Amino acid sequence: MIMSRIEAPRDQDTGTLVDRLLAGLPAEAVLTDPDVTDSYANDMASFCPSGTPAVVVLPRTVEQVQHVMRVATELRLPVVPQGARTGLSGAANASEGCIVLSLVKMDRILEISPVDRVAVVEPGVINATLSRAVNEHGLYYPPDPSSWEMCTIGGNIGTASGGLCCVKYGVTAEYVLGLEVVLADGRLMSTGRRTAKGVAGYDLTRLFVGSEGSLGIVVKAILALRPQPPQQLVLAAEFGSAAEACDAVCRIMEGGHVPSLLELMDRTTVKAVNDLAHMGLPETTEALLLAAFDTLDPAADLAAVGALCEAAGATQVVPAEDAAESELLLQARRLSLTALEAVKGTTMIDDVCVPRSRLGEMLEGVERIGEKYRLTIGVCAHAGDGNTHPTVCFDAQDVDESRRARESFDEIMALGLELGGTITGEHGVGVLKKEWLARELGPVGVEMQRAVKATFDPLGILNPGKLF
Repeated sequence: MIMSRIEAPRDQDTGTLVDRLLAGLPAEAVLTDPDVTDSYANDMASFCPSGTPAVVVLPRTVEQVQHVMRVATELRLPVVPQGARTGLSGAANASEGCIVLSLVKMDRILEISPVDRVAVVEPGVINATLSRAVNEHGLYYPPDPSSWEMCTIGGNIGTASGGLCCVKYGVTAEYVLGLEVVLADGRLMSTGRRTAKGVAGYDLTRLFVGSEGSLGIVVKAILALRPQPPQQLVLAAEFGSAAEACDAVCRIMEGGHVPSLLELMDRTTVKAVNDLAHMGLPETTEALLLAAFDTLDPAADLAAVGALCEAAGATQVVPAEDAAESELLLQARRLSLTALEAVKGTTMIDDVCVPRSRLGEMLEGVERIGEKYRLTIGVCAHAGDGNTHPTVCFDAQDVDESRRARESFDEIMALGLELGGTITGEHGVGVLKKEWLARELGPVGVEMQRAVKATFDPLGILNPGKLF
């Protein structure tokens, strides 16, 4: 019902739209060349349809964003907000005839306060840029998606991104204290706070985190910071089976340990990383578990966790001796998705999160699915919080293999729900998982979510066709 309002015929053409936009934007901020605008049609997800943008705008100020939304409201045109387009669910894919609102030019760090332990940033700030800037003040911004050198804070907020350190520090949602948001009609709204505590009214800030640009355009964020922790040390443990590695994860968490990172790579992923980067990882292993601690005595913590890994059946446990060796191991993990893409040229990256106690069943199930569909499926996982990334490798030019890839992807999501999990831990819903979101939420849940959408965006112009 919401979407149908923007699909009705409109008595306007692109020329009129561009003229209206140029009344409040500089010429260089309005892109109309089809060869350029077409490059903004997709994010990095496979099997996600996209339309052709009517125009791409790159505002630099809040006022310019407000102008774009006022024009869109007057003309009843869809608006698709975008960051760096590193997303993996199609959430940033263009709708047919839409205004693509790229926020990458709004890339200023406005404030870093060591006393209040907050950073105030625009949405186009790159995650790694912010992380390095706050490090100079002895502070730490924990959320670190694998694409942290490219992805933007606005995109992280839109999809509620996670990262390697979530097991100890949590996801993006836990660091967003307040927002400035341009609503669908161009009004500017502030949510949240910059104080250490605050419970005034409904938590609208948390509502916008993970909303994938469907409720408003984030133009400023107040982010919580932590004191910079000591340099972490990493341990690598080899296992003869994925089940043993998952048992080690359960023993570590049950034992009360708080690793700063607890990651798993299956044999397929390890081989792919070696093939791509020649890192010398042990290809004889069935599963490689990486554990890290950033405590005052990380060596002691690694020794305790190493003993638990051995008790679970680890064939070899190797603690890193220094920060450089630790970083090498982490680089191998960060290369996992890129390496798996190189196996066949195309991947579908699932993002199923299950209770930690069901992690072994999840990996065993994925292996069965790979055999059933005769596909290479590598798994890397934020094992400490049960967030798995089964990655289906396939040849996009092979019609039958592409079909099998899509069917296996859906079967993996069904498995996750059967195990008491969720269809997405950090990548979002976008276009890719709309059907599965409805299954997870149920009809009443979907009805309530649509009601929220209608309140903030009664014309349905904000990122239509995403989520539900």
